[in-house]
Amino acid sequence: MRKTFAALLGFAAPCLIGMLSSAGAAPPSPEDHYIAVRDAAIAKFSKISEAGKIDDASRKAEDAVLADLLKQMKAIMVEPGRKGFGPARLNLETLSRGDEGFGTLDGLRFDAELGANGEKAGGNGADGKYVVPRAHIIVTTKTMLERWLRAHKGWWGKDIKNVPQQIGTALRDESFYTQAISTGAAVVSFNGLPIAKPASTTFFYGMLAGRTQDDVPNAADEVFASALANGKVYIAYGSIKPKIEIPACLAIRADYHKKADKNAYDKLGDLREKGAVAYKRCFTARAPQHPSFVEATKQAQALLTTAMDN
Repeated sequence: MRKTFAALLGFAAPCLIGMLSSAGAAPPSPEDHYIAVRDAAIAKFSKISEAGKIDDASRKAEDAVLADLLKQMKAIMVEPGRKGFGPARLNLETLSRGDEGFGTLDGLRFDAELGANGEKAGGNGADGKYVVPRAHIIVTTKTMLERWLRAHKGWWGKDIKNVPQQIGTALRDESFYTQAISTGAAVVSFNGLPIAKPASTTFFYGMLAGRTQDDVPNAADEVFASALANGKVYIAYGSIKPKIEIPACLAIRADYHKKADKNAYDKLGDLREKGAVAYKRCFTARAPQHPSFVEATKQAQALLTTAMDN
């Protein structure tokens, strides 16, 4: 393990030496060192993956680097644990480009100890299915987020809307959460939530959302809440009960789908796309009057309070 890490530092060394050798340059900050090691690892393990040479040795080497990056991130963040959440983990799942989950936000992540149904998370439940933590908290620094936003400026290419570059705008945008958290589905924002301003924050936002791999989801079953305070960024998200579903809006989309099925010329899916837009517009307008909207807001507020309770 020591040899593996030492070898990896060999990749990072040119970057670090370059910074140190600049005339009058200050030594690299802990964040600079973290980024240098991370980027060197990405270059190394991506090359191994692209060459089809992934094996037990390379996986162990990657795990060793991730463990070191976690140690560095803990030293940068100096964050205590949160009640009801497990120990801090690195919010990076892989160091290889092309892997699902690559490019998530650098920071510490705390996963809830329980799943949505109250069962212990991280293993199989009574039904034999894996129990997903019902909530997560990510904490990073303002400067680390700014680095990440610059790196993701063109993450999805030129033809798709990418993450905004201003922190406040980004934290209001569904594309940010889709790219920043480890998930195989896109985050869909339905509504902002009227959460109260936490003390000492310069920015805060609550969002009612759902996730999808295809069409706009039938219900909002998740909330996101974020805040910027004292140079740190807090992001909390989790499933909610009860979820918010609006039958009248679903009926609007279903009607468009029926028309699309009967229209032989709707080969490009125009009617279905219009149906998705109409459905989401209806949902956004009606959700604040839904009986569960206030409860969703309370749950988002509670999550953000827990995230910032340090």
